[in-house]
Amino acid sequence: MKQPEKMIIYNLFPLLAGKFTEWEKHLVRASEMGFNWIFVNPIQRPGTSNSLYSIADHYDFNPRLVERKSKKSPKEQAQEMIGAAEKMGLKMMVDLVINHCSVDSDLLRSHPEWFLWESKGRVAHPFCDENGKKVVWKDLAKFDHRNTKDKEGLFQFCLNLVKFLAELGFKGFRCDAAYQTPQSLWKRLIHETKEMYPDVLFFGETLGCPADQTRRTARAGFDYIFNSSKWWDFYSYWLMAQYVLTRDIAPSVGFPESHDTVRLCDELNGDIEGLKQRYLFAALFSAGVMMPIGFEFGFRKRLHVVKTRPEDWEETDVDLTSFITRVNKIKTEHTIFQEEALTEILYETNPNVLLMWKASIHTQEEALLILNKDIHDEQHFHAESLKEFVQAGAPLVDVSPESPMDYIPTPFSYDLQPGQGIVLITSRDSALED
Repeated sequence: MKQPEKMIIYNLFPLLAGKFTEWEKHLVRASEMGFNWIFVNPIQRPGTSNSLYSIADHYDFNPRLVERKSKKSPKEQAQEMIGAAEKMGLKMMVDLVINHCSVDSDLLRSHPEWFLWESKGRVAHPFCDENGKKVVWKDLAKFDHRNTKDKEGLFQFCLNLVKFLAELGFKGFRCDAAYQTPQSLWKRLIHETKEMYPDVLFFGETLGCPADQTRRTARAGFDYIFNSSKWWDFYSYWLMAQYVLTRDIAPSVGFPESHDTVRLCDELNGDIEGLKQRYLFAALFSAGVMMPIGFEFGFRKRLHVVKTRPEDWEETDVDLTSFITRVNKIKTEHTIFQEEALTEILYETNPNVLLMWKASIHTQEEALLILNKDIHDEQHFHAESLKEFVQAGAPLVDVSPESPMDYIPTPFSYDLQPGQGIVLITSRDSALED
């Protein structure tokens, strides 16, 4: 069985990072923390709204990312940045936006048949449902992948865009609003891309759609999808139901916050233990983890696809780089945290303690996560023996990012600090071959 990829992703938000020529310091920091992938939001030239996701020219670059004083072309500057990342052992992933383009793109004039049109000759705009309210993006024009009279032409446009980005050096694509694009298109696009670039990976962005729709989208051949663990309250059953429904189709990527959410540090009013708790859980629950730039320093200003600038970089007294490095090391060293392992939430008498069991499908590893759900107060955990929660006969080893124990006592009683997580690893005996 093929071993899973190590998928530890740092989201370098381009409008905060600035020009291509200024990205290297952020790449160095990400590499030092143990990230092995860099995800960047769209880098192409936007339309008049200036939103990163309102792309006017798919083969030109956002002027805000280009150093005009450089003798190198914008394309050369982008390639140089990607090359610098590769030298640090970092693979680069970029947003692939094929559900729509900007309303002022030349494509509307050169290929009107590619778009969905409403009455009176108005182009249709993508929209979403946000807490029961319809949100329409009027700066976007929606492609009509289902009913266009020129399906082949629109498909070849998408394929050529993938080729362009792959030739720049990108090894992965986060497919924006993947569930809004026909499954048949993704199947063909992924298949034909991998015939040319076998190592390229596709990540389906399916947040906000029902679990059954996520499952259908994932079946198109995506290597990874994104999960909703960020919104889990540690009590409800829905996250495990989602996990079980999709884990056999595609592994998932979790995150403590994203460019689409409020900054977690702001949401938690600066609670550091909450930041650590949420990163640890996101990293160990899912096969992959993604963290946006600035999380490591407790940034509070929300990332904005139009307004964010390098001047929004925050000076804080928070530095979680050491903690994040240790968590990433746990994920790197243990296969069980790089896959959608068999996972179960076990009963615990203290409802404020999460007891999560995992069993690897690639190795003999088992893991227990004992997590204080409470980020404000200590919580007591007691078990007559932790061995009752695992199948393995080998001793449990504490690999926790903070205060690991040299040995595991029996019975086991522990006062968990606010938000603290204990990470225990053991190994089953290898199965005998017939």
